[in-house]
Amino acid sequence: MSLLRFLGLESKEERAKGETATVRAIAERLERLDDETAKFLAGFAYVLARVANADLEIAAEEADEIRRIVSELAELGSDEADLIVEIARSQARLLGGTENYVVTREFRESSTRAQRAKLLECLYAVAAADGTIAAEEAAEIMTIGEELGFTRAESNAYRSRYREQIPELRER
Repeated sequence: MSLLRFLGLESKEERAKGETATVRAIAERLERLDDETAKFLAGFAYVLARVANADLEIAAEEADEIRRIVSELAELGSDEADLIVEIARSQARLLGGTENYVVTREFRESSTRAQRAKLLECLYAVAAADGTIAAEEAAEIMTIGEELGFTRAESNAYRSRYREQIPELRER
């Protein structure tokens, strides 16, 4: 449940859309993009920030990687990419426990399997950006992978590409 919904501040129209406050907050700041693209980027960026924040710290390298991914994904300028990253980071920190599943479910419902696969791949890139994928980050990626509709084996296929950044796998 989103904070706005919990507080009863969402309009009936907003509730009917099934969008989370997090996605709307980011999407509204991306005025030049069409609504669907803005919502897609908002969800994508939030889920990336969710993984970066899994160990309760979003490292500068992780934020830079999110910025790079979002910028490339939508051909955004640095100001727009910075804005998306900052909103996603603050939303992940403030509302993480209440929004995580809802935003990921919303992303799953509005994306193609190929787009979800790209997100899964990018989750590992963000987690590895600071040189190590922490156990909390790896666990969060597995949870997100399942929420996105991937089997554990499919998620592990992406994880294997980052073997050197996962301490438990590096030692084997």
